[in-house]
Amino acid sequence: MASDLDGLAASVLASCGARGLTLATAESCTGGMIAAALTAIAGSSAVFERGYVVYSNLAKQQMLGVPGETLARHGAVSAQTAIAMAEAALARSGATIAVAVTGIAGPGGGTDQKPVGLVHLACARAGRQTLDCAEVFAGDRGAVRDAAARRALEMVLDQASAA
Repeated sequence: MASDLDGLAASVLASCGARGLTLATAESCTGGMIAAALTAIAGSSAVFERGYVVYSNLAKQQMLGVPGETLARHGAVSAQTAIAMAEAALARSGATIAVAVTGIAGPGGGTDQKPVGLVHLACARAGRQTLDCAEVFAGDRGAVRDAAARRALEMVLDQASAA
């Protein structure tokens, strides 16, 4: 799995670099895995602007300005929060693409409405509509986090290569 993540990170950097795009990440359940995968590659500083690890609701509010009302009404694990995270990371970083991930990696914390493995992702690009999706990933905590990081990088590739 790690090699998949490494390969995706390299593809993201190459695609963004070829188009003159810069990237920021806003991560909750992945805890910086996406930023780590990107910055493990030599030369990533030409594309990777910065990463926000916003694990708590307070961090989401203080570092990214996610509205408390959004968190109270929809929860930290929601499309609305993921979109707010991505759009704020884009605006605050000055990057041209930002990706956000928030979810329940487990093994606890799930409910009937929001099961363990549920991850909401969003990808914002300057001048474009923000894309979002929800996935329920199977496996243990590590597998969920790895799958979420891979899906986030796939979203960035999609946004970077869109005309």
